[in-house]
Parts: sequence; C-alpha cells; structure tokens
Amino acid sequence: MNRTTHFVKLAVFGLGAATLLLANDGVYAADHAEAPGAAADPAADIADFYAWHTDNDTVVVALTFAGLASPGDPATYDTEVLYGFHIDNNLDNASDIDIWCRFGTNMAGDTWGVQCMNVPGAGAALEGEVETEIVDMDDDAVKIWAGPREDPFFFDLSGYQETLMTGDIAFDSDNDDFAGTNVTAIVIEMDAATAAAEGTELQTWATTARL
Repeated sequence: MNRTTHFVKLAVFGLGAATLLLANDGVYAADHAEAPGAAADPAADIADFYAWHTDNDTVVVALTFAGLASPGDPATYDTEVLYGFHIDNNLDNASDIDIWCRFGTNMAGDTWGVQCMNVPGAGAALEGEVETEIVDMDDDAVKIWAGPREDPFFFDLSGYQETLMTGDIAFDSDNDDFAGTNVTAIVIEMDAATAAAEGTELQTWATTARL
C-alpha cells in the first residue's frame, strides 16, 4: 500500500450532560491543490476537514477533496483511495476509533457507491449509492453521504496574494475566491457518546491513502 497521509484540522470536543462544545485546537494543514503532487492526485488530495456537534447528541465529520472543480463537473471517485476518519477519545494523540471509507461501482460499472466501516453507533458497515443519504438500520441518527458540494472553505486568495506582494494588508471580508467551485465530500454523522467512549473530550482528524 502506497500510503500518502494528510493531516488536517484538529477539533476538540467537550462532552457535557446535554451538549457537545466545540473548540478549534488548531490547523495542521489545509490544501487546495497548491503543490504539484497534490494537483496530480485530486482523489487523495484533502481540501479541508470539518467537525461539529449537533443538538441531537451526534458528531458530524466532513472530509472534502478534489477541490477547485467547476459546477457541473462530475464528482471525483476512486476505487484505489482509502479515506480515514480517526478519533482519539482519551487525548493521548493516538487514534482509538478508525472509520474507513471507500468508493466502488456496481457489477455493471455504471453506478458509484460508497462504504464506511466502523462508524460509532452503527450496527454494521454503511453502504449505498453516492449522492444519497445512507442511514443506519439500527439508529437513524447515524448516517453517511458522499458526493459533490460547493466548497464551504472561505478565503480571499487575491487579497492574500496582494498582501504578500505589497506588504500592506489587503483582505476583503466579502471576497471568497472559492465561491462557485466544487469539492467532493464524505460526510458522516455518528453518535457522540459512542465516539467519546468513557472520555469527556475527543480529537478527530482525517487521512487519505492510495492503495
């Protein structure tokens, strides 16, 4: 296995009696095909990783990749890339739960599907067609979704470049250079208590590996 691992945003959660409080503990990397190697392998190129809690005591994690696609372009699915979502629930900076997702096609090769294994709270692996909400049969709060979405990452790239060139801050909070571009996303919603196990906090990150 040729493993190309990308660590991205690190999110820390605090479990309370009724809610999950999110504190961003930093960013290890965010990547939108800046490097030649990343641009050459969009299916394995992580754009961003997001994590948040809901009022239903679930945690949602979302991995985006293959950024800078034009609206209407097909999503990027690759059978040889393994997507990992990793959860550290005892704060030792080592993964305690690993969720693995892969894409594949049906026997005819004309329909793409996604499979995610080891999702906290799920009774079995979750699998089904892409661009469709896939719900766990034992717990309808646990679900996955994969497909194209407008890139949620907000960044004034032109303002950043002008700042670098002139030395004067030139950011425009109304300018989003990623607006109107698409990414491919994998989104997982899971049971918060199961993900945290006996702990009261958790850290989560994502990786990709080309098999």
